[in-house]
Amino acid sequence: MEVLRNFDILDSALERVPLDVALAAKENGKWVTYSTQAYKETVTQLSYGLIQLGLKPGDKVATITNNRPEWNFVNYAVAQVGGIICPVYPTISESDYNYIFNDAGIRYVFLSDMDLLTKIESIKDKVPSLEGIFTFNQIPGQAHWSQLLHSGRENPNEEELARRKASIQHEDLATIIYTSGTTGNPKGVMLSHKNLVSNAISSQPLLPVGYGDRALSFLPLCHVFERTLLNIYTYAGISIYYAESLDTIGDNIREVKPHVFTAVPRLIEKVYDKIIAGGGQKSGIIKKLFFWAVKKAQGFDVGNSKGLGDLVADKLVYSKIRANLGGEVRAIVSGSAALQTRLAKFFWGIGIPVLEGYGLTETSPIVSVNTLLPGGTKFGTIGKLLDGVQVKIADDGEILVNGPNVMMGYYKNDEATHSAISEGWFHTGDIGEFDGPYLKITDRKKEMFKTSGGKYVAPQPIENKMKESLFIEQIMVIGEGKKHPAALIVPAFEYVKGWAKTQGISANSNSELVKNEALQKVIAKEVARLNESFGKVEQVKKFELLEKEWSIEGGELTPTLKLKRKVIKEKFQHLYTKIYGE
Repeated sequence: MEVLRNFDILDSALERVPLDVALAAKENGKWVTYSTQAYKETVTQLSYGLIQLGLKPGDKVATITNNRPEWNFVNYAVAQVGGIICPVYPTISESDYNYIFNDAGIRYVFLSDMDLLTKIESIKDKVPSLEGIFTFNQIPGQAHWSQLLHSGRENPNEEELARRKASIQHEDLATIIYTSGTTGNPKGVMLSHKNLVSNAISSQPLLPVGYGDRALSFLPLCHVFERTLLNIYTYAGISIYYAESLDTIGDNIREVKPHVFTAVPRLIEKVYDKIIAGGGQKSGIIKKLFFWAVKKAQGFDVGNSKGLGDLVADKLVYSKIRANLGGEVRAIVSGSAALQTRLAKFFWGIGIPVLEGYGLTETSPIVSVNTLLPGGTKFGTIGKLLDGVQVKIADDGEILVNGPNVMMGYYKNDEATHSAISEGWFHTGDIGEFDGPYLKITDRKKEMFKTSGGKYVAPQPIENKMKESLFIEQIMVIGEGKKHPAALIVPAFEYVKGWAKTQGISANSNSELVKNEALQKVIAKEVARLNESFGKVEQVKKFELLEKEWSIEGGELTPTLKLKRKVIKEKFQHLYTKIYGE
């Protein structure tokens, strides 16, 4: 069958690649699974239930949930009755929920648990359009999503469902995704069925997995990156297992033994740090062997032939690291932010390729990606363009994108739409260039700043380079209008604590550590070493250490783990003042 609408993906999968386990999640410590047939039947029954509820074509339905099969059921059921799905982050503030719900005109919301119910209950009186709340967890006195399933079974309106599905066109609006944004109110990105379907089908052949393989899902489903991968998995007949939580990812990986999963660079950095910290706890010849193997992996390049040393390193070190990640991973797909080249080389070197790609919510999202195909990867780039997607570099270096993946526009915001899309070309806000057929990002246009000497500084490349230090966990380069760049640095406390022990440094808290003169000196030495990769005007001249890691909960990171630069600057204005003497 021809796949034109988002929900056609499930119908096509049932026809071509049916699975005994299409979806799986843990309930009360046991895996509960759904075959493709059961998946489809549940979606159909829920569609009947939504029709019985009175959901009309064009009505907006919000989802706020952890990763679980119920999200898939709601996603396709709402789509095939003509509703517009609006997935929202579980981590945002009540004021953001209030803004999004009123801007979109949300009629119904599906959410997972009591904490989220409490948040929405607190704003529902401020959202005139909101008529009903359904939960995925059983909560006493609250409508459960299974009530709609039961209603659908009792009232199977096949004729109405068929009529609605037939009326939905390829170019019709399918979803509104509100960007997390680093400043101002979120913008509602309107994506059509064409946007979602074209991106998934063009990307699917680039993944080194196929029918019957397993994927683990834990990145937020409200983000179009993970959502597109779920469409790819469903279309290709790949079993989707949902991690129980972010805290159980390691255990779930070892249990499920996935062939593929998605990650953001921040998570990959943490996995790497944990690997290195584990090796640092070894002693004698074992420790030397471990770090010899790590250095060997970091020297990996695509196309290198393997020698005896590589085979020894693989047998004694790499195979054990792979086993700790399930032992069957063929690829990790990385997106959302730039991945350090040294990390990409390391993971490729140990036999777990990280396929770094590029995209935005407004491009559904994938624009380009590195692959395992011949000539498909070049380190330091974001890979080759997806079939059907065009990119040109504007005179000022900005990356412009055209293709079937470019959004319809911003919901109820013509001014922002016209500013972002000109003659079909979407202005990404990223600065980049081509390295042969490979696309490369050099910085965010909005994040570049000019020093008082009139020199432009791109902070992202500097930040990524600095994070190559084992001592640096997070960093934000500052210096707009100042004489020189400087930085706010969060040390890699897990590594630093181990280092401190070897140095005979006693510290009872992070606060004591960041004040320690020896740590300040070693980080200064690291900054000086890494500064050598940059021109004099780009080099970090001063820095201040912070005692607490930046987080979504703390307000310093967006839900996609990007730095909220304005928030961080305001929050640590006293350190900014200390650096520049104002």
